Amino acid sequence: MILAVDTSLGTAVAVIDADGRVVAEASAPDPLGHAEVIGDLLGQVARPGITHVVAGMGPGPFTGLRIGIAAARAFALGRGIPAIPVPSHFAIAFDADPEGRFAVVTDARRREIAVTVFDGADADGIPNLVVPTRLEKQGTELTEPVVEATGLSAVALARVGARAVAAGRVLADAEPLYLRSPDVVQPGAPKRVRS
Repeated sequence: MILAVDTSLGTAVAVIDADGRVVAEASAPDPLGHAEVIGDLLGQVARPGITHVVAGMGPGPFTGLRIGIAAARAFALGRGIPAIPVPSHFAIAFDADPEGRFAVVTDARRREIAVTVFDGADADGIPNLVVPTRLEKQGTELTEPVVEATGLSAVALARVGARAVAAGRVLADAEPLYLRSPDVVQPGAPKRVRS
């Protein structure tokens, strides 16, 4: 069984079995309450027999992503099982399953969007990444058909992670894909504000 944890768009957790069937899932749409709900959500879905933990690596805001990734890594460490990093946009692309080239778009706040371009799925059934995530101004015309998401399925994230594990592939390194650097870079430093 595989547990997936993502906090890039709200908080979502799920467990799937070896055949990709949903064992349990839970989520909270609040984009700011990750720390308050992650423990309860994990408690709702955790089961004996979990062999891997998939961590959604973003794109997402700094604090939100860190909470989900830390929870996934802590769960994996506590169970002595691998933590598998998967970019969160892969789950959205997996669920969308459009033919040909398309762009996954999520709100990056500050009047920007996060855009990742895929082209169908590869031989392993994993969305085929064409252009890595980039930030664009809201209202930017994209040449590809757009799949816009305000939420993310942890089940889809788990299924992408399961396919990556089965194929022996690594889809992301261990560093999160932050939308931008944190506003505070050192203790006591004033917060930077952009318009």
